[in-house]
Amino acid sequence: MRERPYETITVASADGVATITLNLPERKNPIGPAMVNELLYALDDAKGDDAVRVVVLTGAGNAFCAGGDLKQMGGGGGDGPKLAPKGDYVDLLLRFTTLGKPTVARLNGYAYGGGLGLVASCDFAVAGESVKVGTPEVKRGLFPMMIMAVLRRVVPRRELLNMMLLGERLLADEAKQVGLLSHVVPDGELDAKVGELTKKLAGQSPTAMRMGLLAYHRQADQSLEEALPFLRDQLFALLGTEDAREGLMAFFEKREPQWKGR
Repeated sequence: MRERPYETITVASADGVATITLNLPERKNPIGPAMVNELLYALDDAKGDDAVRVVVLTGAGNAFCAGGDLKQMGGGGGDGPKLAPKGDYVDLLLRFTTLGKPTVARLNGYAYGGGLGLVASCDFAVAGESVKVGTPEVKRGLFPMMIMAVLRRVVPRRELLNMMLLGERLLADEAKQVGLLSHVVPDGELDAKVGELTKKLAGQSPTAMRMGLLAYHRQADQSLEEALPFLRDQLFALLGTEDAREGLMAFFEKREPQWKGR
């Protein structure tokens, strides 16, 4: 991963896993323009780095993300992005659909508002049992407008309306029941669970993961009549890759495949 002059996040990479950490712990990692911009750079760098197989998104300190930076929304604080602008929060949420690499949200503390939008955008979300999540915007005279689009993809309609209109917090187990979280573990086992999951993901064919994830997001808004021919063509394209040939050969030869990412 490329080194950049980040001020609101940190990035580390090891064993095929890039870990992006929201790094304003003294303020519970609120997401503002500068952080959004830096996250866009970090995700783009992860996408372009062949050594990165999985991306983990987490928060520093005892919170994942407090939500949108209300101070900046109100016109105070912050000097804006230090790096050349790449886009806004909408661009950030869309970036997850074109990354082509699995993403894991590691929730070490609460996630509200815009932070929950990041969680919903990830492919997996692993949380400690003490975590709380929610969309409290309505209690501030606001509404979770943009994150509604990603939340509705993982949360049933009535549960989502209950969240957005009442603005109440969900406990980790409740969040898992409505589809916001994929795994809930004791707080002390969070890192072990994330490590177990990322190790499995990093061991899969990067070609299959990339083509599969991109196809998944593209077909999500297609009709059945559009999706099936598109997915048939994607399967044929995948069968023509070096990784697919290696995977089939390894199966017949009863050995572990050696992925090339091609």
